[in-house]
Amino acid sequence: MKFFTYFTVFVASLILPQLVMAEQVVNWQVDFQEAASPVMEHFKVFHDQLLYIVFGVSAFVMVLLAYVIFRFNSKRNPSPSTTSHNTLLEIVWTAVPVIILIAVLIPSLRTLYFSDEVPEADMTLKVIGYQWYWGYEYPDHGGIAFESNMIQDEDIKPGQKRLLSVDNPVYLPVNKNIRIQITAADVIHAWAVPSMAVKKDAVPGRLNETWVRINKPGTYYGQCSELCGVNHGFMPIEIRAVEEEEFNEWVAKAKEEFAG
Repeated sequence: MKFFTYFTVFVASLILPQLVMAEQVVNWQVDFQEAASPVMEHFKVFHDQLLYIVFGVSAFVMVLLAYVIFRFNSKRNPSPSTTSHNTLLEIVWTAVPVIILIAVLIPSLRTLYFSDEVPEADMTLKVIGYQWYWGYEYPDHGGIAFESNMIQDEDIKPGQKRLLSVDNPVYLPVNKNIRIQITAADVIHAWAVPSMAVKKDAVPGRLNETWVRINKPGTYYGQCSELCGVNHGFMPIEIRAVEEEEFNEWVAKAKEEFAG
């Protein structure tokens, strides 16, 4: 019975973090959300490569351990060898992990550089974290600025998502390089959208920067990922990715509603 309990906890520890990571989850989801940006595509490819490596190493160790238990137990091997060193074996078990680490290092650095290097931007979005909501500014679009608050349970309408939908979602155009500048007005927050592989701390007095290029139209969700106070779990992010024409129409309306 204890074994079953420990095994259940172990499996849950593997699955639940995946479910928590995906703010817009589906039933039985254990993998990442569908990639919505080139950076997330790089992350997913790298993640899948690591899975093959981890599975291969784990399977090899398991088979080797089973063989040792079966072949060298006291019944089958009553007179154990007194060998204490094997030069070739020691070289192999040192060299193989080094080769594996190099195989992981190269795509890891490539992915890290790709995610960190901000390309020439078509527009800028400024994000400001508050306790406990987000503020957004569009410095390239006539000074549009607004606050975005989570919709309370009693105000949710059909089609909206509890704990994720907001009153003023962020509108961004697809297929554009968007520079995202992130800061905070009070405590440390973190602006995170898993499907776009974006997670950057919002630090008071500091302007952090990242970027995103959204592949296709849709609604994408995220949440604050830094413990920032009692309502930390209630400051979601909702992004409406639209075609450029629709984005320009939204900008024209937003200038009247939010400019200044």
